[in-house]
Amino acid sequence: MQRINMAAHSSRGTTGLLRTLLSRCNTPGPGPHRCLSSLPAPGTWSSRLSRLSHPDLYRLSVTDPDQFWGSAAADRLRWVKPFHRVRDCELSSGRISWFLGGKLNVSVNCLDVHVEKHPDRVALIWERDEPGTEVKVTYRELLETTCRLSNTLKSHGIQKGDRVAIYMPVSPLAVAAMLACARIGAVHTVVFAGFSSEALAGRIQDAQCKAVLTCNEGVRGGRLIDLKSTVDSAVKSCPTVRHVFVSQRTENPAAMGQLDVPLEEVMSSASPVCRAEPLDSEDLLFLLYTSGSTGKPKGIVHTQAGYLLYAALTHQYVFDYRDGDVFGCVADVGWITGHSYVVYGPLCNGATTVLFESTPVYPDPGRYWETVQRLRISQFYGAPTALRLLLKYDDSWVKKYDRSSLRTLGSVGEPINHEAWHWFHSVVGDGRCPLVDTWWQTETGGVCIAPRPAEEGAPIIPAMAMRPFFGIQPVLMGQKGEPLSGNSVSGALCISQPWPGMARTIYGDHQRFVDAYFKPYPGCYFTGDGAHRSEDGYYQITGRMDDVINVSGHRLGTAEIEDVLDEHPAVPETAVIGVLHDIKGEVPFAFVVLKEEFGDDAPAILQQLRELVATKIAKYAVPEHFLVVRRLPKTRSGKIMRRILRKVAMETTADLGDVSTLDDPSVVKEIIAAHELYRKQRRGDEEKKKKK
Repeated sequence: MQRINMAAHSSRGTTGLLRTLLSRCNTPGPGPHRCLSSLPAPGTWSSRLSRLSHPDLYRLSVTDPDQFWGSAAADRLRWVKPFHRVRDCELSSGRISWFLGGKLNVSVNCLDVHVEKHPDRVALIWERDEPGTEVKVTYRELLETTCRLSNTLKSHGIQKGDRVAIYMPVSPLAVAAMLACARIGAVHTVVFAGFSSEALAGRIQDAQCKAVLTCNEGVRGGRLIDLKSTVDSAVKSCPTVRHVFVSQRTENPAAMGQLDVPLEEVMSSASPVCRAEPLDSEDLLFLLYTSGSTGKPKGIVHTQAGYLLYAALTHQYVFDYRDGDVFGCVADVGWITGHSYVVYGPLCNGATTVLFESTPVYPDPGRYWETVQRLRISQFYGAPTALRLLLKYDDSWVKKYDRSSLRTLGSVGEPINHEAWHWFHSVVGDGRCPLVDTWWQTETGGVCIAPRPAEEGAPIIPAMAMRPFFGIQPVLMGQKGEPLSGNSVSGALCISQPWPGMARTIYGDHQRFVDAYFKPYPGCYFTGDGAHRSEDGYYQITGRMDDVINVSGHRLGTAEIEDVLDEHPAVPETAVIGVLHDIKGEVPFAFVVLKEEFGDDAPAILQQLRELVATKIAKYAVPEHFLVVRRLPKTRSGKIMRRILRKVAMETTADLGDVSTLDDPSVVKEIIAAHELYRKQRRGDEEKKKKK
């Protein structure tokens, strides 16, 4: 296993961390060392902690989390009312509360505190679709825009606790919309602006949103994307929506209806000052919908103080963020990465954060690196999918641009493969930047396992997440549910104690939350991923263990696709699995059973199925492969044996394993024969294309 020594380029030493993290506490009161605890007395640990090494500091964070997180929260966040207990958690029932009794406002911590010190510091650099047309927004300007939008929402009846859907592309107004909700205590749910009207409607309905914020159009890769008509279609089936606020991203006018409010127009007459609502630490901050192994997306709930503290700390110490850096996370705000590392983490730390509206290959494959040069980006955080796409082009697309401003590289969304890791590290980073392969989830709120922070000069192993962050205690579980001790072991990745950034529930369905994350391994949070602990004690993520696939860094439940396919009148049943793809990581492979009378219409029906998935979910969810089969392999109890379908799709049928539980084992030969025919047809089609 190759190691890269980063001695000369590692993140700040432990001393700097301790001074910042644990310099003071502001609510004295001794408390017992247990999950339900009070704040530590001020100043009693600081001098002792400043002498600890990174391993000792990590050890403290898991053996005395109350001291660690209590000090961090008191020091790093501005409180309206101090908290009196650090945490009250009981994982087996999914009870998770942090910083009890405390009141604060997230937007104040992201805006007002910085405006007081440096109002003209750039908060956002909006890297618009067309290169060289970036827009810079200062903290003062962002606060004013946020306040105008807050007042606009309030004047239209939006109150504390109301849910607001945001269906907008990456832009300063999208960030202001999130912060405006936070300022008045409304709960935002950002929906990726590539989702279909049906997917948007489902999320609005589940959250019972009172308002939607959107744009007339989006601009991406030189193309205009009609967003308003998608929202119009969605809200027809959403009776809770009272207003649709429409921003003008382009000059093309949008058709306005009874619900619609021209956003810029009403904001221009709103006051630029808005009092921030004091909110309880555990009041809802946002919902974010993510795919599960059942068909229905689940609204993951994150709350105020714990989420913000965890996002800010991980942003600073995983990426070695320093004052004056330009932080370049190229994720969309519709995903958790955009929430934590485009918006909340960087802004809480007073950083300058980049909003990337375009694509990695527009107008050419040098776009990322031209942006790095022009904006002088210090940290670049992107997805392996994009890297795998870009490494297929000549290295000159990277090397023609000055990347000397880069100090840290980061990878997010899925495990990064070795080829992409080495290209990113050697070509993009010139072999001099630490590359942090970060593992985390929508549910974790922020990075949980990454190579940094670590001791000065600690090694980084390619394509490995490696080290748990402060307060994160991973445990690997065996097939019988037992914790695996020692190193060189593989199992189900769990986390054995709570941390401030973790999700609190699934909106409207706490039992589903408990069943999904805490029931499989009682007393632990189950991630749904498998992992390997190396002989050196480092963690390698091995992938999903449930029926969720990872397409271009986006989680997608196979059941969600199956539900859509099964709606077609010609389709009695389907099974969808994930198969490896050179660029996207994984893609859906659909096994489709057609009713006998539709057998001759298979090509037309498959095209209809593609359109159905694109309409109901999103284009990226459309299966790459469709295989029509007479029947699916099922056990006697009727359960589909996806393991066999996976072997067929991956062409590893020489080792099918035990098929004795199948109701009719002959079905396997049928499916293998159908797949062989499908492969021949694809090869023939590819050869025809080459000849053309």
